[in-house]
Amino acid sequence: MSSFGDNYYGRPEFQTHVHEVLGSTRLAERKEDPHDHRFATISGEAIFIGEGDHVHDVKFRTDFFTEHYHEFFGRTSGAIPVGDRHVHFLQAVTTFDDGHRHEFRVATLIEDPTGN
Repeated sequence: MSSFGDNYYGRPEFQTHVHEVLGSTRLAERKEDPHDHRFATISGEAIFIGEGDHVHDVKFRTDFFTEHYHEFFGRTSGAIPVGDRHVHFLQAVTTFDDGHRHEFRVATLIEDPTGN
């Protein structure tokens, strides 16, 4: 095991949890060519930020529309309690492609939805 807590194959020795992230962007090019994009991904594992809270990195590429797509890489909000589970909020904009970018707002799905 390395000093970073990784095993021989470079995988973390201890896993935390991830969240499903899916949604649609807001419309762009409302006058010229109005459209949105869809996205679906899995967040990175929990990144602890102190005081018992954590965030997740999120990276995705949207679907295609008229030969273009957009990408995003960013970080969620801290945990938002929902019953005995939690979600995270993410509000941002995509990359600038084909002369525009898209805004989006999404909450992750709960962690470990089938767990105890």
